[in-house]
Amino acid sequence: MSALDWLNSEAFTAFGQHIIWSDMLGNTIGLIALALGWLRSVWTWPAQLLSGVVLIAANVSVQQAGSVGKQLIVVAVAVWGWQQWTRGRQQAQDGSIAVRFATWRERGYLVGGAVLGTLAVGGLFTAFPSLSWSPWADAYIFAGTLVAMIAQARGMVEFWFAWLLVDLVGVPLNFHSGLAFSGLIYVVYGALVLWGMRDWWLRTRTPALEGATA
Repeated sequence: MSALDWLNSEAFTAFGQHIIWSDMLGNTIGLIALALGWLRSVWTWPAQLLSGVVLIAANVSVQQAGSVGKQLIVVAVAVWGWQQWTRGRQQAQDGSIAVRFATWRERGYLVGGAVLGTLAVGGLFTAFPSLSWSPWADAYIFAGTLVAMIAQARGMVEFWFAWLLVDLVGVPLNFHSGLAFSGLIYVVYGALVLWGMRDWWLRTRTPALEGATA
């Protein structure tokens, strides 16, 4: 059995849902990566990279091309984000990772990029139905993930809002696609996103809190 075959084999069954190894391992690592992002640890990026690689196998198994593209974006942007945080471009005076709210212009770029990205990718998937059985949901997840990770790399609080919006579509889509563990873990993601959002928000208002090391 090849590594890919093993990753896409069944780990266990729960409540009538078949859980595959790649779905379970990839999302568990992704959950750890999100927690590390909350703590502003630079290790969030290698964790996201590894999660993306494993989840590519999971999404290939259910022919979810948009989510495969999403994970490829996760891998590419994780490398870039890792470079941004390790080069000190996002550091506060105490050496921690600085966080801030985006300017209105930056928010416009993020929203505009998400809309244009969704339209472009959704149009591609619609033109070639074999790429995705749910073209617009896949396209939305693809574009939203890219926006969220770019915002995270730049230390913007808005990255949490972007992840929350991705989760709203990602949860039902994953259950519908047969990736039950992804659907369940996305619910946990949602709670962690809300806590992380609050923590980063408070750090933008209270400079004294900028003391945790990255």
